[in-house]
Amino acid sequence: MRSYAAALPGVRRAHTDDEVRYWFRELLVPHRETWVATADGTVVAVMVLDGEELDQLYVDPPWRGRGVGDRLVDLAKRRGPAGLELWTFQVNAPARRFYERHGFVAAEHTDGSRNEEREPDVWYVWRPGPA
Repeated sequence: MRSYAAALPGVRRAHTDDEVRYWFRELLVPHRETWVATADGTVVAVMVLDGEELDQLYVDPPWRGRGVGDRLVDLAKRRGPAGLELWTFQVNAPARRFYERHGFVAAEHTDGSRNEEREPDVWYVWRPGPA
């Protein structure tokens, strides 16, 4: 939640903190491939994969720019060698630069009518190049 708040201060939150915690704990983590990065026993990043979808990637703000997200995306690519896709909000310029730096290409821009926040978003796709 700290990562979301830091990256998207102007984006309407569709759920309360308690609802988000419940969703992660009861619905997301038990049913999706979930990875965490820790430092000194504290979670500093989380990544959730759902088949070819990189469904969630959040890095605690003090840990941004330290390579944690890079390592998680590299792991996601190893776990999904045929390719990956993800959604992010159009206003999230740092995330968009991050994904583009990792070879993701914008495949669709929407007006946000299909997401709960009603925020314009962009669908990114990564496909491996020839070996």
